[in-house]
This record gives sequence, structure tokens and C-alpha cells, in this order.
Amino acid sequence: MNEVWEIKPLGEVCKFQRGLTYAKTDEVDISDNIVLRATNIDLATNLLDLAELKYINDSVVVGVSKKVKRDSLLICTASGSKSHLGKVAYIDDDYDFAFGGFMGMLTPDEGILPRYFFHLMTSGDYKDFIAALSDGANINNLKFSDLQQFPVPVAPLPEQHRIVAILDAAFDGIATAKANAEQNLQNARALFDSHLESILRSKAWEWKTLGDLCDGVEYGSSAKSQKEGRVPVLRMGNIQDGQFDWENLVYSDDEDEIAKYQLKHNDVLFNRTNSPELVGKTAIYKGEMPAIFAGYLIRIRRKEDLLDGDYLNYFLNSQIALDYGKTVVISSVNQANINGAKLKGYPIPVPSLQDQRIIVKKLNSIREETQRLESLYRQKLAALEALKKSLLHQAFSGAL
Repeated sequence: MNEVWEIKPLGEVCKFQRGLTYAKTDEVDISDNIVLRATNIDLATNLLDLAELKYINDSVVVGVSKKVKRDSLLICTASGSKSHLGKVAYIDDDYDFAFGGFMGMLTPDEGILPRYFFHLMTSGDYKDFIAALSDGANINNLKFSDLQQFPVPVAPLPEQHRIVAILDAAFDGIATAKANAEQNLQNARALFDSHLESILRSKAWEWKTLGDLCDGVEYGSSAKSQKEGRVPVLRMGNIQDGQFDWENLVYSDDEDEIAKYQLKHNDVLFNRTNSPELVGKTAIYKGEMPAIFAGYLIRIRRKEDLLDGDYLNYFLNSQIALDYGKTVVISSVNQANINGAKLKGYPIPVPSLQDQRIIVKKLNSIREETQRLESLYRQKLAALEALKKSLLHQAFSGAL
């Protein structure tokens, strides 16, 4: 670092203001008093997210010091998640919004450019400092007495202007590149989904109900699982993108349960209970290791001379099946259910078994190419994030 740079504790270069404390009974559907909360800080962009606003009664007096100030930073000082504790957002305008009691506002003193301060507070050094405060513990509150010890490299003002100009321009370019990569990632997935739907909607196929093509459906084990054991118990969280994820497993040693719920190659499992957006997700078991399945999953006992397992798996994960599921789902608070009887009523296009296997072979090939493209786009996103981190490190170590 340049020898003329000073290192000062954060408490000496900015002012800290705590957020507004108000009673739960003061919350209303709408008013002139808008209060920003931790959810209004976008962790990915470090900008304000104003999509969902909180309101309190107009009778609550909000002083100027409790309102966000342009060119300051909003900081999360309390959170149920360590990854969100200490996150900041740059305040880019005079919104006349208050900020809540679990928040704070940092306003840099003269001699520190607001954008320079903002970039520093999104750097790896800052994130490492916040992580070290927990020292492995699950802290839920960030004290300013701790935060104010964060070391701030104070570059001369001309150098601050230079750093801000470089970082702002670079990060605008990175944001555009990331947006393009994310769009390409979505396009790759959409391409596969579109091809799958076009095959399933072919007028050449006869439609039947799933119940016509299976000998029944079977709910999984309701016995309590354990952290260690002889045989894995697959649960709804293990279903990812039509396949099973063999991480975060639980186990069973119960011989009766193992005998009753033992999976066989090409068994298709349907997730009958989950959140509304995830209920109905499906995966096929390929014999990766001996396993049984838990009670929130349904095994479909298909007639193997009529229905190919991979074809069924592709169908149940298609938008056609997901849309039908929305018409029969039974919903309650934060939970949705599609029972076995509803599942057997699913309409499904039924090519011949030979045609089903030809379709599966074609879909497997397209899926493989799609996954290759997705992998490339994820690598690009990771590289862009690494570049951003590197630029921040160089900027505040005097090497930019």
C-alpha cells in the first residue's frame, strides 16, 4: 500500500445512527411513514430493494436523524442469518424513508468519498472482518463498538476519485456481463423446456391418466430417521432437477422399513408435500446406492410394459404436469399437497414404449448439451464474481 495512506478505525471516519424503534401495533397497511428493513438491502447488488415496503402509523414522529440520507450506507445490525449480518446498501437518493431498529446508517466524514467508502464496505476485507466477529458463534446482533474498529485505508482524495472511477466503470461492466450470463443460463433451460413441451404436445400421442398406466402408488416410510445408519432415506430435499442429490442424507437401520421401502432401479418418486412452488417435483432412482424413501414422497408403481421410467420422470417435471398440479393441489399456510389419488388422475400423453425410449434418448442428448452450457455460464458468473473481489482487494491495498 502507498505509504501516504493512513489507516483509521471506522469509528473515526464516519457517523453511525441507529434506526427507529416503534411498536408492532404501529404497523399499518399503508401510510406516509415508510420504514426500510433488512429485507430492503439486496445482498447480491448492495443496493436498496424497494419492492416490498413497510409502513407505520402516521402518528409516529420520525425525526430527520431516523431517515436515510443520500450518500450514506444502510447497514443490517441484526439478522437471523450470519450471511446477512453487516450487509450494506448504498443510499443513492433522498427517499425521505425511515429505517428500522435492526438497521443502522453510516455517513462518511469529509475526506472520505461516499462511493469510496461504499466499495470498501463491500470488499472481502470487510466481509472477513464481520465473519471474524462471530468467531464461529451464531451472532445475531452487530454492535457498533465492534464495527467501529474496522480498519479503513484513507487514500488521498485524488486517489479516492481515481479508485471510484475505475471501480464504478468496472462494476457496471461486470453487472452487464453477469446479467447477460444469467439470461443465457435461463435461455438454455428454456430451450430444453420448450423442446420437451413440443414433444409432449404432439397430436400423434393418445392421452390417458397416470392411473391407467400404473398398478398403484405408495407413500414412503414415516419412521424416524437418524444421522447414521445402514441405508439412506431419500427425502424431498434430495430431489434436484429430476435427479437425486446424495448430500445431506439421513439413514435407517430398521429391517422392516428397509424391506418394505427398498428402491429398485428406475423407480420414480413424486414429492407430494412441499412449499407451493416445489410440490410435485420428481426424480428417478438409478440404483446409485441402496436406499429407501420417506413419507413425503410417493413411489409410482408403473406398468413397465406401458410406461418408461425416464419418460415418466421427464413428463412429471414438465411445465404441462406442473400446471396440471396447480389445478388439483390442496394448499394451506406455506404448504401444498398433492395426494396419491390426485396423482393417479394426471393426464399424460402415451406414445408406444419404443417411441418413449426414442424420445428419452433424444431428451437425454439435449439435456446433456443444456447442462454443458449451464456449466459454462455458471463458470463465467463465478469468474466475474472473482474478478470483482480481486479488483476490490487491489483497490484498497494500493495496487489498482
